[in-house]
Amino acid sequence: MDIRSLKSKFIQSRDYSTDDVNTLMDFAKKAYIHNEINFKEYRLLVRELEAQGAVFPDDYKEDSLIENS
Repeated sequence: MDIRSLKSKFIQSRDYSTDDVNTLMDFAKKAYIHNEINFKEYRLLVRELEAQGAVFPDDYKEDSLIENS
């Protein structure tokens, strides 16, 4: 899956369009959690979205069980 496919899937699901890379990253994460995309697709999408400026929220890092254990 590429960014265009992700945007298309987003539009079908939400009934509106967005170019916000952080919103698309959240949507990709949800798709991965619900097994709609596999890990390889998710990883590639995250790389592409990060290259376009997407970032994980700071509170996500603060709540991380891995980094805070």
